[in-house]
Amino acid sequence: MSQRDYYEVLGVSRDASDEDIKKAYRRMAMKYHPDRNPGDEEAADKFKEAGEAYEVLSDPQKRQVYDRYGHDGLRGAAGGGAGAGDFGGGFSDIFGDMFSDIFGGGGRGGPRRGADLRYELDITLEEAYAGSEHTITIPRFDNCGSCKGTGNAKGGKPPTCPTCHGRGQVRIQQGFFTLAQTCPQCRGRGTVVTDPCSDCKGQGQIRSEQTLTVKVPAGVDVGDRIRRSGDGEPGDAGAPPGDLYIQINVKPHDFFEREGADLFCTVPIGFVTAALGGELDVPTLDGKAKLKIPEGTQTNKTFRLRGKGMPSLRGGGHGDLLVTAMVETPVKLTRKQRDLLREFGESLEDSSERHNPKSSSWLDKARRFIEDAIGG
Repeated sequence: MSQRDYYEVLGVSRDASDEDIKKAYRRMAMKYHPDRNPGDEEAADKFKEAGEAYEVLSDPQKRQVYDRYGHDGLRGAAGGGAGAGDFGGGFSDIFGDMFSDIFGGGGRGGPRRGADLRYELDITLEEAYAGSEHTITIPRFDNCGSCKGTGNAKGGKPPTCPTCHGRGQVRIQQGFFTLAQTCPQCRGRGTVVTDPCSDCKGQGQIRSEQTLTVKVPAGVDVGDRIRRSGDGEPGDAGAPPGDLYIQINVKPHDFFEREGADLFCTVPIGFVTAALGGELDVPTLDGKAKLKIPEGTQTNKTFRLRGKGMPSLRGGGHGDLLVTAMVETPVKLTRKQRDLLREFGESLEDSSERHNPKSSSWLDKARRFIEDAIGG
């Protein structure tokens, strides 16, 4: 776990909104994504650190604990909780473990719920646009088949712990106070394994891999999470399993940039088309669209193609595609082409203010600046 301040990691203030936190994480994830920085270990570390910070600050409960107690308060909250971008509901009680660490004892005896798991899934922008299905393999622990998760060689429930008498806790008298503490012999389970299973060595669980099919809905963005209830690690015998949280990372795209539901791209436009106008085929995520280029188009002119952006995750249509024109200056001209351009340029000299209004305005400002400087 990173020890840097999570707000500093994402570059946001401590009163930042959920949307600001998500935008900050999206920017960092795009900037430091391994696909954009192959072989760069520093970028990979920053990508991981940003994901860690976002996992805490996007979860209202974890963020509250972090704001009050910092990193120390989170050490007992290792399970994944549901955040603002989750598709699912519910969250673990993270406060019990935190106060257990502070006061030196557990407040929850008996079988323990299984740990939550986290999986980072990289998808393409095209998959985020259309929705997709992925097969993933999760390393985890499963209940031992030989002892049914009890850890006992003969199966069945292990004997009751003689120290805590099955409560999972012992009470310690300290002056006027009586404190409950996790039983040191059974570690809160309430039972002890006296004849350990040979397959799991008395642990009740063995390492395994689980293959799952994950459906990613159309419109997901960097930082969104999919919750699969019960697909985390199994709990102690008699306790429910944890959950699996799949965090979405959308890979950088070669052509499009994304901001929410809107897409952005830059397209080169030929000198003649920019001057005379015309039509241009612009790629979109569902084919191509015709873009009308008006006469006299300048570099950085932005056109909006409505409904050609990303679908809304929760309904409501699509965003827009914003296309920025970049007028391309011809290169590697032939002698004839150079002569024609010179002739064309000479034809504009007598009326340059009409044909090049921005240049004329700039020249006027520059002339006045120079005259004022000399006069001063």
